[in-house]
Amino acid sequence: MKKIILTLSILLFASAATANDGWVSLFDGKSFGDWKANENKDSWKLEDGAFVCNGPRSHLFYMGKEAPFKNFHFSCQVMTKPKSNAGIYFHTRYQDAGWPKGGYECQVNNTHGDPRKTASIYAVKDVMNNSPAKDNVWYTQEIIVKGKTIEVKINGKTVNKYVEPEGKKAGKDFERLLSKGTFAFQAHDPVSKVYFKDIKVKKLD
Repeated sequence: MKKIILTLSILLFASAATANDGWVSLFDGKSFGDWKANENKDSWKLEDGAFVCNGPRSHLFYMGKEAPFKNFHFSCQVMTKPKSNAGIYFHTRYQDAGWPKGGYECQVNNTHGDPRKTASIYAVKDVMNNSPAKDNVWYTQEIIVKGKTIEVKINGKTVNKYVEPEGKKAGKDFERLLSKGTFAFQAHDPVSKVYFKDIKVKKLD
């Protein structure tokens, strides 16, 4: 009997480990915890297990022990309200104010006036005019970085892929260069309202 219980315990442990498969949650759904907002901190709220951005420009940076990230698979649930604009930065770093200079931005925008829509690698390889996601419904946005390749998935479907050229130099105002760093969510403007939840990452190093 003891052997059977021990065997079952081992199997359950192995099953849990397989189910987790290296994924780490970056947000407990209850607090800002390891996340830090820069300017205009009141642009960020917690609501029903989600970060909610609505207000003047602000960026919410992950500052926890899992950072920095180099090669990774990032996933979160996103919901946009009509005419909203936001973004998910990666390979970036904390700064007190302004649009983040480090890393890349993955666009979140389904019906805002900016023609660069959701899944764009902003101003590098854009998804123009027609968004692969819709307002007022939760969708999954994934960013995968392996070496020089960036892949963006919406609801499990690859909609954008970019291979950074060898020898690419950092831009003056925005680096837009792969290296390593953290993640940040963007509060774009007072009209935009966007929700983020179920934020997780799996390192691929």
